[in-house]
Amino acid sequence: MRSIELSAITAVIGAVVGAVLAWAVVGGRPDGFLRRTVTAAAGVLAQFGGVTLAFAFLATVGAEGLVTVALQDHLGVDLSGTWVFELTGLALVYSYFQIPLMVLVFLPALDGLRPQWSEAARSLGGSPWTYLRLVAGPLLAPAFLGSMLLLFANAFSAYATAAALVSQGASIVPLQIRALQTGEVVLGQQNVGKALGLGMVVVVAVVLALYALLQRRTSRWLR
Repeated sequence: MRSIELSAITAVIGAVVGAVLAWAVVGGRPDGFLRRTVTAAAGVLAQFGGVTLAFAFLATVGAEGLVTVALQDHLGVDLSGTWVFELTGLALVYSYFQIPLMVLVFLPALDGLRPQWSEAARSLGGSPWTYLRLVAGPLLAPAFLGSMLLLFANAFSAYATAAALVSQGASIVPLQIRALQTGEVVLGQQNVGKALGLGMVVVVAVVLALYALLQRRTSRWLR
C-alpha cells in the first residue's frame, strides 16, 4: 500500500510539473538552444538515480545538508528529522527523476498539436484558455493520463534510490523483497518475497497495458 501511495503521489507531482515545463518549452524552435538544453538535461536527469541521487539528496537536505544548515543558520528553520527517510523524503527524491521523465514523454504529444487549430480558435474569437479547455485539453488528456501511468510504473518499480536512502526498514515493496531475500526467513514465509515480486510484475503489466491503450488513442489525432 505504501508503494502504491508513493507511486501515485510522485506520478501526480511529476505529471503536473513536467507537463507545465514541457508546455513552456514546446513554444520555442525545435532546434533552438532552450529546447535542446531542456531535453538534454531531462534526458540526463531522468536516468539519475541510485546511490548518486541518494547522496546528493542527503548532502542537500539531510541533517547536515547544505540547504538544511543554511536555513537553520539564517532563517531559524529546522529541516532536520526522520522525514528524509520516510514517505515524504522518498516522494521528494523520486520527483527528481519523475519530472524530467514527464518532460521527455509528454513533449511529443505537445508537438502533435497543429498550429492551425490555435489559429482557428483565435479567428473564431476564442481566448487561449478556451483553446486549452475545448481543443488542446481533450486532445492531450489521453497522452497526459498515459504519461502519468508510465510515471506510476517507473516509481513503483524503482529500487536503487530507495535502497541507498533507507538503510533500515522496509516501507515499500522493493525494500520488503530485499529484506525477505537477504534476511532471515520466517517459517512458513519462504515464498513471500517471490509472491511480492510477482505482484509487482502484475501491477506494472496492467499499468503498461493501459498506457499502450491510451497511446493508441493519442496517436489518432496527435501525429
